[in-house]
Amino acid sequence: MKKHIPDIILTKFLRLMAFISGVFSILLCILIIINFVQLKRTDPLNTPALTYLQEQLSKDPGNTALQQEIRQVDLLARKAFFTSQWQIRTGAYLLAISLILLVICLKSLEMTTPKIPSMIGTGHTDSLERRKTERRWVVIAGMVLVVISLTLAWFTHRMLTGSSSAITSLVNQGSEKDTSAKSNGTTPTVTSSSADSTGLTKETSSTESEAPPAQNEIRANFPGFRGPGGNGVAFQKNIPVSWDGASGKNIKWKTEIPLPGYNSPIVWKDKIFLSGAKENQRAAYCFDANSGKLLWTTDLSKIQGSPAQMPKVTAETGLAAPTMTTDGHRVYVIFANGDLAALDFEGKTIWTKNLGLPKNHYGHSSSLIMYRDLLIIQYDQNGSANVMALAGKTGDKVWGTSRNVKISWASPVVVNTGNMTELILVAEPDVISYDPATGKELWKLDCISGEVGPSVAYANGMVFSINEYSKLAAIKLGPSATLAWENNDYLSDVPSPVAFNDFVIVVTSYGAVVCYDAASGKQQWLKELEKSVYSSPMIADGKIFIMDKQGTMHILKADKTLAVVGESALGEGSVCTPAFGDGRIYIRGNKHLFCIGK
Repeated sequence: MKKHIPDIILTKFLRLMAFISGVFSILLCILIIINFVQLKRTDPLNTPALTYLQEQLSKDPGNTALQQEIRQVDLLARKAFFTSQWQIRTGAYLLAISLILLVICLKSLEMTTPKIPSMIGTGHTDSLERRKTERRWVVIAGMVLVVISLTLAWFTHRMLTGSSSAITSLVNQGSEKDTSAKSNGTTPTVTSSSADSTGLTKETSSTESEAPPAQNEIRANFPGFRGPGGNGVAFQKNIPVSWDGASGKNIKWKTEIPLPGYNSPIVWKDKIFLSGAKENQRAAYCFDANSGKLLWTTDLSKIQGSPAQMPKVTAETGLAAPTMTTDGHRVYVIFANGDLAALDFEGKTIWTKNLGLPKNHYGHSSSLIMYRDLLIIQYDQNGSANVMALAGKTGDKVWGTSRNVKISWASPVVVNTGNMTELILVAEPDVISYDPATGKELWKLDCISGEVGPSVAYANGMVFSINEYSKLAAIKLGPSATLAWENNDYLSDVPSPVAFNDFVIVVTSYGAVVCYDAASGKQQWLKELEKSVYSSPMIADGKIFIMDKQGTMHILKADKTLAVVGESALGEGSVCTPAFGDGRIYIRGNKHLFCIGK
């Protein structure tokens, strides 16, 4: 039987591709295994350079040059680990692709090669069977090698992720305790309400005016995470700059919070609202702003449609991370299992619903925000990213927009950018602006990567996004959104930036505070706090307020020239962003709610 020349060429090509794919797969497997062995033999948290520098710093804690050198070594180490993560992930993908190509080539050879009748005598049967057995064992050995390699690639990725986060913590000076708060409290009042068959609970009676609050009324209060619009700028005056939790100086009151949570306080007139949760209990709280008295507790543990089990979350996120919001008529709360509720100012449940179990590996943390009478929710989950607006009065869905982005832990921001009000969200890979009334996309810019936690900041036609292992990106708004400048020297993975007038402030989780010129990106000053920070910086009364995890508030002048106003200790740790009233600061500590004021 003769073959045509094209058939011979095709056969040779398929054999060559199969050979190349096979060799390439074996090399990738070997490299993945070697990489895993090397990583196991090398402890990234105890490199000789970092260990030596740490020892030197312990002998001379005030050596700023040495601190900066540690930062540089740490930055290089973290960048190297992030590159290793990309290499492992890419190697696994290439291995899968080469295996698929190998299988396709072998199957194609089998289909295109003519079957020749066997002319082998019975004396050669044993030899043929032996070859088949050898080939079978070769295939089995190859499959085992591939499985081992892919498994080790997965473990290597996990090890790198953990090491990368830990290296950042290594350079923070002093030992720090776990920030998770554990308190056992009792709830003085428990309210309940009836639900319809859809799981949406409603309270029909209302005597309040439903007109949305005016801009001056919103600014006079503190209605959500990072204040009006979620932008990190408060408008209250006469803010205290000195207090001491140990002696009680300028501590007007402090009240124990019954359930743990990492959401920040919100304030409307003389009421403060918080939420808390444990595995089998979820609740919203209202405190009197003047006395600290717990006015009411609404138990929200049994919302219809809620999943049977709470999701697994990390200790740094918890089950009640998102900050509540208010429209001046009702308050709104969301938990890590997707339970959402609206309450009146007396603690009665207006409506409840479940948005579906959030799918992410830390826990849902995007805070709620209001636009006029619409409750806006950023719900960027694994495999289902979207943003939606619900009618505040009824909980009915007004609009919903799907998003082609990855998981995000950032919170939405609503700002007037000149000619319009924009809803600005950030998640890998885009910063995207929407019309908050309709959900229509206005613009987007591909400028961020990684697991995004910080929200954006806005001032004077400029939007600023940031993420660790990515970059600080300055976006200039106009006929279209364009990248004005970028910087990757000091990057944050938790605290959000804040912009004011013609500068932008970045606070890293390891305690570096940096001021940049908003227009050019030129660094104006750098301040090392030498303590970890999870709270987002706030600007109020011409000052920058930065709370570190140990509970010390660092107060700086809001200017392009560095000027330290003071430092004040709360007396307990805190990872929450402060809220402001005229002449007051409200801070959620690990166990108590504090009111600071003269």
